[in-house]
Amino acid sequence: MEHNLNISITAGIVLSILFEYVPGIAGWYEGLDKRGKQGVMALALLLVSLAIYGFSCLGWFNTGITCDEKGVLELVKLFIAALVANQSTYLITRKD
Repeated sequence: MEHNLNISITAGIVLSILFEYVPGIAGWYEGLDKRGKQGVMALALLLVSLAIYGFSCLGWFNTGITCDEKGVLELVKLFIAALVANQSTYLITRKD
């Protein structure tokens, strides 16, 4: 499970940096209002978490997550970890 946590945390960090600094993406993202930015980021992080879960259930990637209630709880933990890493990175790296 720690491997999944590392993937989620890394995804949270990478997404924060991408949306802040990558030309094209950063400009589009900056044009959104606060709620729009929150929604886009939350959706992107949720998709990463769901991908980890889905890959495991489909057998495409051995994530160690089970396709049952325990796996869904692990998915929630991964999503929260990605959110925390994302927001921490944003606060440290944002352009003012």
